[in-house]
Amino acid sequence: MTEHEELKQLVKATIAEGPVKLASGATSDFYIDGRLTSLSGRGLELVSRLMWQRIAGLNIAAVGGPTMGADPIIAGIMQEAARHGTHINGFIIRKEQKSHGMQKLVEGPALRDGDRVVIVEDVVTSGGSAITAIEKLMSQYKPRVVKVLAIVDRLSGAQENLRKAGLEFEALFTRADFGR
Repeated sequence: MTEHEELKQLVKATIAEGPVKLASGATSDFYIDGRLTSLSGRGLELVSRLMWQRIAGLNIAAVGGPTMGADPIIAGIMQEAARHGTHINGFIIRKEQKSHGMQKLVEGPALRDGDRVVIVEDVVTSGGSAITAIEKLMSQYKPRVVKVLAIVDRLSGAQENLRKAGLEFEALFTRADFGR
């Protein structure tokens, strides 16, 4: 079995029957819990490896995304990059600015203007969470977002919405891969 097939089986095991309200506000008859995959040792290893393979040649300075679904994926990709001799930073985009400490909206080492970055997500529906996260990122820094990468695309407008926003998008799987 290939690593892609193995990851597909792990993701498939996280699918729960609905109805459930999604982050996009839509209601679905099923839920894919990406955190169950990315917070398991083998799941994170496979997600990180397969995502790194898709972005390794993009000469990125950092990888990041909206907390909390992206958090383990960011760390995993950073480790996978380091295994291959490439050192990249990570950043996490909060839902709201902290009201204490340094009051940051984006956590992690500072980005420089023009730094090439990739945004990662676990599961995308409309792409709204990624777009909102990028807007928040741009309010603090001015990097160049070269790609948005997700584990699963629910095929509910993310690809179209992200492209309209001028962003390249790719998912390791779509809902169709799971017979949905």
